[in-house]
Amino acid sequence: MTWQRVPAGRVLSADDKALPAWAAGMDAEAFVARGVRLSELWTPALVVDASALERNAAFLAGWVAGRGLELMPHGKTTMAPQLWHLQQDAGATALTLATPSQVRVARAVGIRDIMLANQFADAEAAAALALDVAEHGGRLWSWVDGDAGIDLLAGVAARPELAGRVRFEVLVELGRPGGRTGARTPEAALALAERVLGAPGLRLAGVAGYEGAIAHGRSAEALHDAGAFVTDLLALHDALLGRYDDPADAIATAGGSAFPDVVADVLAAGAARLPGRFVIRSGASLIHDEGYYRSVSPFDGDGLRPAARAVARVVSTPEPGLALLDAGKRDVPYDLDLPIPLARLAAGGSEHDLGAAGGSEHDLGAAEVEAVNDQHAFLRTDPGFPLTLGDRVLLGLSHPCTMFDKWRLIPVVASLDEDDPVIVGLIETRF
Repeated sequence: MTWQRVPAGRVLSADDKALPAWAAGMDAEAFVARGVRLSELWTPALVVDASALERNAAFLAGWVAGRGLELMPHGKTTMAPQLWHLQQDAGATALTLATPSQVRVARAVGIRDIMLANQFADAEAAAALALDVAEHGGRLWSWVDGDAGIDLLAGVAARPELAGRVRFEVLVELGRPGGRTGARTPEAALALAERVLGAPGLRLAGVAGYEGAIAHGRSAEALHDAGAFVTDLLALHDALLGRYDDPADAIATAGGSAFPDVVADVLAAGAARLPGRFVIRSGASLIHDEGYYRSVSPFDGDGLRPAARAVARVVSTPEPGLALLDAGKRDVPYDLDLPIPLARLAAGGSEHDLGAAGGSEHDLGAAEVEAVNDQHAFLRTDPGFPLTLGDRVLLGLSHPCTMFDKWRLIPVVASLDEDDPVIVGLIETRF
């Protein structure tokens, strides 16, 4: 699988944290061509494993297609155009995003077909994006879960400069009482669909929902709740088949990061008997993780591997069994789980060299990150474990959706299984 591993025309600067000082002013391609090693990066650093990344992209796209479904992965996870194109090359049929600003970024880098997994709340943003699609092609689907969202789009479509030029493609969102967004009952969703059908400038394009806001974990109850929600979503699609202007083009879509098997089973059963486009939007599967998604995904190990890890450095050992690392809330995700210490890396020939090849791993035993501050991680170890100032620690991470947003530029290595791997790419984010 090929993808653009270096952002075209990107000039490096001192603002790109983790890169060595001498990289400032260099073209990104020239930097990668130098064969820089992982041990040369400053810390903290976030690093992506290209082999795991490519495997994850190919696996998920193939698994989804094999069930007669489509993949429109959620691009908010990475906000990285290079990775969006990687996913499209692997078979994704469109990209999902969360905000109008994210849609604007994707349109600017050549992503033509986009699902906005929210309803428009800003009439000016809706007008600008609809006009962009009308003038430059592609498709933009958005969701609605209330009368106000329908009224907003109808008002935009009726503007003199847009009338007859734009038609908003709208999916009715199903939710649950006490949940996140979405019409609270199937009956309420059906009523919204009727309103969309009667609103000039709008086209009823399908139904949508997110089972991850309904169920959590892999308990029998969670799996049942996720399946029941997607079953209701499919029933809503079925009830509207006679109302779509093109049933074969109508979308029924759910999330699928934590419950891909459950979602796919229900949607594939629908695809076998109903017209339509049945879509999974998993965004976390591209990066996977060593925390929450490892604990819930049925594909961990067999199909998906963690594709990003952090490297932090010991900045203090104030008492036996405690080391402070230089990675904190500004560098690593912490909202679902704290970073997971995986290994100590050799110090690359410094006075703290552990006597092994640069980058080789050393078991940390029962070490645990017990807290993070803005710029520190509290690493508890066995009091006899000899961590010293300058030692580097490899950290596993949890929750891809809060991983990339802390970095403008992310180094890529061929494989983190190698000793002191060479940097083979740089991923630019657009948060």
